[in-house]
Amino acid sequence: MALTKGKHTIAEIDGVRCTVVETGLNRERTAFLKEILEFNGYTVKMEKEKAKDGSPLETTVIGLTDLIFNPMIVLYQHKLFLKDGKEVTPAYWNQWPGDWDIPYWQVKR
Repeated sequence: MALTKGKHTIAEIDGVRCTVVETGLNRERTAFLKEILEFNGYTVKMEKEKAKDGSPLETTVIGLTDLIFNPMIVLYQHKLFLKDGKEVTPAYWNQWPGDWDIPYWQVKR
């Protein structure tokens, strides 16, 4: 679920019902999100996405076993942190270049 969409999606990943955080992720983005979420105490589940014919794709879907998790709400409530103690900002979450300490309403992309 990207920060631009507030829709809450539930899917089964590895046989466990999970909140879908994002889909269509490459390896780098998957590792980035997994590190943040696991550091903050969430149980992360990942699975390769499948094409309509059932063949595996190169992209990944990442989910959490916390069924009420919503990244948009958690980020704007300042509840996610980095290892150095700083808050995860929307700019950092989206991996926008520049200064990640700027408040979200002042970020210019």
